[in-house]
Amino acid sequence: MPDQLDPSVATLAHYNARAEAFREGTWDHDVAQNIDALLAHMPSKGAWILDFGCGPGRDLITFTRRGHIAVGLDGAVEFVRMAREASTCEVWHQNFLSLELPPSHFDGIFANASLQHVPNEYIDATLRSLAAALKPGGVLFASIPHANDTEGWNNGRFSSYRSPALWLAMLSRAGFTELNHYYRPSGLPREQQPWLAGVWRRGS
Repeated sequence: MPDQLDPSVATLAHYNARAEAFREGTWDHDVAQNIDALLAHMPSKGAWILDFGCGPGRDLITFTRRGHIAVGLDGAVEFVRMAREASTCEVWHQNFLSLELPPSHFDGIFANASLQHVPNEYIDATLRSLAAALKPGGVLFASIPHANDTEGWNNGRFSSYRSPALWLAMLSRAGFTELNHYYRPSGLPREQQPWLAGVWRRGS
């Protein structure tokens, strides 16, 4: 039975137990559209970027190759180990529900398919922590599975499925202003695009 009081316990146990299979299954995923969406608002070189929910480290390698200073963060200790080995970047082991981030440190935060694991009762605090970790005017990229405002267990992982309207309200409460959004995968009818992606700017 998943832990009903702290959903992160069972979710992280799920990822730790399946870390190698997850790496093999996702390493070749094409997320160039999402990376480009964030980097469009970054300096051409030398931006500090936090990969929030970095997993095994795939995107840390891309950010580094493109001339930026990437730092990873994940709650699953196996992913942290893998990401450090794969990328040689600094990677922090932190639970999404109890973040300790340096203030006004990052130019950008890349939260690709990670914030759905934060329950609604914690999301405001998590988003405020991310906003505080950005430099004034810094930007957050986030992609989430959008649906009709339900949350619960899915194959051993806790996930929240938020409508665009609810997600907009949550980000606005944390002090973010939307720059753009789109649905993925591209080129398909909306009913076949389960992911909502967007870029948001922290206020000054």
